[in-house]
Amino acid sequence: MSFNLLIKMQIRQALKLSEQLHKVSESPQLDLELMLCHLLDKPSSYLFTWPDAELDSEIISQLEAMLERRLNGEPVAHIIGYRGFWSFDLEVSPHTLIPRPDTEVLVENALQLCQKQNARVADLGTGTGAIALALATEHPGWELVASDFVAEAAELAERNRKRLKLDNVAVVQGSWFEPHNGTYDMIVSNPPYIDPQDPHLQQGDVRFEPLSALTADQQGMADIEFISSHARNYLKSEGVLLFEHGYDQGELCRDLLKRLGYKEVDTAQDYGQNDRVTYGIWPGNRE
Repeated sequence: MSFNLLIKMQIRQALKLSEQLHKVSESPQLDLELMLCHLLDKPSSYLFTWPDAELDSEIISQLEAMLERRLNGEPVAHIIGYRGFWSFDLEVSPHTLIPRPDTEVLVENALQLCQKQNARVADLGTGTGAIALALATEHPGWELVASDFVAEAAELAERNRKRLKLDNVAVVQGSWFEPHNGTYDMIVSNPPYIDPQDPHLQQGDVRFEPLSALTADQQGMADIEFISSHARNYLKSEGVLLFEHGYDQGELCRDLLKRLGYKEVDTAQDYGQNDRVTYGIWPGNRE
């Protein structure tokens, strides 16, 4: 489909093009604003402060190409190359999940659950590095080790780390606990937790994201069970484990942690009031 954009166009006219995106996006206006801000290298406030500003032919041509990609279902984050998370922007790629706002709930709870000034923290399956980098930003005294099995993901997280100049994070490659040694005050993770048969995998932005980062066997619980079990060998006494999971997995995750011997087990809700992050304290009586 061609948008047949005008040779000359004002910002106010460009913003109306969001109407074309309703069929592919739940947030068409935001999508259009993000693309325009990226092309103009301006904050969103600029769009509404200078609505009569004219876009040059090169910007119009680039906007048309972006709109075509979005109409084909490609995520805005992939189109512009980054996604905002916490207090910074992260480079993204098709090799990793696009950071979601609800994952900030995990960061918020991690900051509340570990009050130490010099904690050692592991982030398993770091992807873009979102969780580890957010924690490192808030606690310069923490030592964080962020790992990912996918080489391209680990390389991406390292690029984000370097760009944010966070020297208290080490990015390593390997499957779950494989590249880790020693013990941690806290272990965090946003692992794959979607059932491979879930029909939502054929809808929206997730169609453009790696299935290996989305799905897990045992109706989405396989990786959560692996992490929860093995974390006991890597947590210090009174260390914290917390992880993100599906909206309908809260009870399963709480039962799992209690069965494995964790205490003070609870679940935090996301911004839509759905179960999203479950956590527990490891008392230290390793089997």
